[in-house]
Amino acid sequence: MTDDVAAPTYAGYRFPAESIGHAVWRSFRFARSYRDVAELLAERGVIVTYETVRQWCRKFGQTDANALRRRRPRPGDKWHLDEVFSAINGVTHYLWRAVDQEGHGLDILVQRRRNKAAAKQFFRRLLKGLQYVPWVLITDKLASDGAAQRETLPGVEHRQHRRVNNRAENAYQPTRERERRMRRFKAPGPAQRCLAAYGPSPSHCRPRRHRLTAAAYRQTRDARCATWRAVTGVPAMACATLPSGPLPAPRPSRRLCSHSS
Repeated sequence: MTDDVAAPTYAGYRFPAESIGHAVWRSFRFARSYRDVAELLAERGVIVTYETVRQWCRKFGQTDANALRRRRPRPGDKWHLDEVFSAINGVTHYLWRAVDQEGHGLDILVQRRRNKAAAKQFFRRLLKGLQYVPWVLITDKLASDGAAQRETLPGVEHRQHRRVNNRAENAYQPTRERERRMRRFKAPGPAQRCLAAYGPSPSHCRPRRHRLTAAAYRQTRDARCATWRAVTGVPAMACATLPSGPLPAPRPSRRLCSHSS
């Protein structure tokens, strides 16, 4: 886990960092649509369009997600892999996803195929940059997973029993929720960018409440909010304790200043 990651810069943007960070946090934390986030900001006194919110999420979402991945502890050594279909523009695609034994998302990949080559590509993507390999790999009964595992991870135990992979199958719930909010994905490229940026946020912002006491849950939540603030480089306002007043107003643009003068 590394902490020396530079926060994104908001230089050149008309709106302050607090407003931008709050909009990105709202979109990824609660799976809100861009129009919903724009309405929530309007209630706080910040008037933006949903297209502005979309551009903010596309600009800073992946950067924040990468920083969260670098700051997270080492994932578990028991990996659950699964793939589900998703109709993108009328064509069937497959969402490959991997989680560890604690339910933390490792990676997600959108592919056209569900064969041995696709499985090997996903395995290589998972192992990229890692200093270790899992001790057990749990998948469904797809034969392509076993063939790819024997070539890519020959020394790793492979399990394919019935209902043993429920951890990975349940991990698709936030992804399906995001897909419903977006009225389905329109193209594979935007779908991959959206899911890659959205993937680390649910597991980071949602501690396992049923495994923690109330005091431990609040402590964990505050620590993760502090991590989010450090990643995004904004003050403490877009997480656990939100102020009741409006967000900071945007700086007037040059055009408005020249027109008023």
